[in-house]
Amino acid sequence: MEAAAPPPSPPPAAAPAPPAAEPGSAELVCAQGRNLKAVLCQRCGSRVLLPGAATFARRELLLPAMRKKAAAAPGGSGGGGGDVVREHWLVRDMFSFENVGFTRDVGNVKFLVCADCEAGPIGWHCLDDKDSFYVALERVAHE
Repeated sequence: MEAAAPPPSPPPAAAPAPPAAEPGSAELVCAQGRNLKAVLCQRCGSRVLLPGAATFARRELLLPAMRKKAAAAPGGSGGGGGDVVREHWLVRDMFSFENVGFTRDVGNVKFLVCADCEAGPIGWHCLDDKDSFYVALERVAHE
């Protein structure tokens, strides 16, 4: 009786693959999971992020409805409802942004807005996690 050959060794462990992008966002994400295009403000076209500055991430977050500063109610988030957003650009260093502003604290969250026209919120930052800034794909343009 012949001895059985040992099973082939498994391939070396690779870094976890980035989450698969939805069909509408697939052309925005490179093979490494980073943004292929520049991220811009939908309202004024100001550049928020350069290509390659953020990683695609899927996380369910509630953002207040989009508005310009002049239309915002005084005292924070304003109460006008919001949207659940699921696809984001995750930025790990606030200095990676080309142009972004932050609201005052709303609980333990700061919302991200365009620093030029103050439209937003375009994203979300929890003060408990100093290294995670989320920019909602549906709230920005790409070039």
